[in-house]
Amino acid sequence: MHRRGFLGSSLGAYMASPAAAQLASPNGAIQAAREVALDVLKPTRAQLERGMALHAQSLVVESYGFMPRAAIDGTEVARRIEEGASATEIQDMLEDQGMTRYVTVEAERKQYLDAWRASGVTCIIQNAGEEGSAPMRLIKRLARYTYVTHFLRGHVSQAVEPDDIVAAKKAGRHCVYMTGNGVPVPQDWMSVEEESAFIRIFFQLGIRMMHLTYNRRNMIGDGCGEPGNAGLSDFGQAVVREMNRQGVIVDVAHSGWRTSLEAAKASSKPMVASHTTCQALHQHIRSKTDEIVRAICDTGGLIGICCISGFLGRSGDIAAMLDHIDYAVRKFGADHVAIGTDVAYTSSNAPAESRKLPRRGRQRVRWEALWPPGSYGSNATARQTQSLAWTNWPLFTVGMVQRGYSDSDIQKILGGNVMRVARANFDGVKL
Repeated sequence: MHRRGFLGSSLGAYMASPAAAQLASPNGAIQAAREVALDVLKPTRAQLERGMALHAQSLVVESYGFMPRAAIDGTEVARRIEEGASATEIQDMLEDQGMTRYVTVEAERKQYLDAWRASGVTCIIQNAGEEGSAPMRLIKRLARYTYVTHFLRGHVSQAVEPDDIVAAKKAGRHCVYMTGNGVPVPQDWMSVEEESAFIRIFFQLGIRMMHLTYNRRNMIGDGCGEPGNAGLSDFGQAVVREMNRQGVIVDVAHSGWRTSLEAAKASSKPMVASHTTCQALHQHIRSKTDEIVRAICDTGGLIGICCISGFLGRSGDIAAMLDHIDYAVRKFGADHVAIGTDVAYTSSNAPAESRKLPRRGRQRVRWEALWPPGSYGSNATARQTQSLAWTNWPLFTVGMVQRGYSDSDIQKILGGNVMRVARANFDGVKL
């Protein structure tokens, strides 16, 4: 069938499905991304309808990701730049606006809610900590998302415990379960106990999962971008024990292979690589070897397959992402696989607002951007990234239907496994 004819018939079937109608969006960018993904998958009408219906009725919990992002106020940011604001001030302003403007700007709020509805996602394990270990740096992003859940609580709330995620689904709302991109340590190095004390403080603030490292080496262990691959430190062993004790999920998504393996051996509770890929299909610094994945599974944990084209290899599209899910399910079982896209929907107003910014001089490379050359995967085509769009979550389910998964296994991958790991870490914790 001619491509245009296939897309027309597929989208017609999609729109005709009662379950799909709940997730339909008038947003042109969302529909364009769906068309690209459908053109890759080419599902039958039966597969499309079964997948869409299953997605709509399922508890969908993303193992790691981001809420939809707002467009910045280009005029206001440009004014600050002209006034001579520092690079840090501008970076904070850009993050704040992208993460919160849908609270106060109606046009941005509409796009934000449209994206949530289109995704069919109940809960995101939300990145709510800037990359690093300094507590005051980590708390910035946590504050922004806390603000959102305070003022948009009728639509999106903060889940304090796993039961809140189930309650949100029943109420037809969305929620976030907070994670941080680092373990907060004051870095005074007076004692192990003092350095690890902020784990409980951030648990009290709502953080339920933490990265041990972010690409580079820290006092806990080596990140995935370090050539030395030195593994988990003695302090790192103590941090894992304290995270287990406080009910914080250990995440090694950005950790080096040896650090990941040693953390799995050290953890007494289910742990995760929340957004990763399978090294057996494509070797990348952010992938995990079979040995590491098996060690994570042995804790009762899981790996979340991401949607970063350059990390997936092969075609770098939705089919490649499904290949990684397939491999992990065949090798380790459907009980240990989830989806952690690591991508976000961005308001269609963003390009126009960004064009208002004046050209700035050369900036220093931020610490979290110190990826080894060629490892970030920024050469993906628009078609590849569109097929992996966050709002294409329902089509991830359709893809699993195409590949012959049972409904029960799909529902494990969509959220059941994340819920099991979340409960195993939270239940029994001394509050």
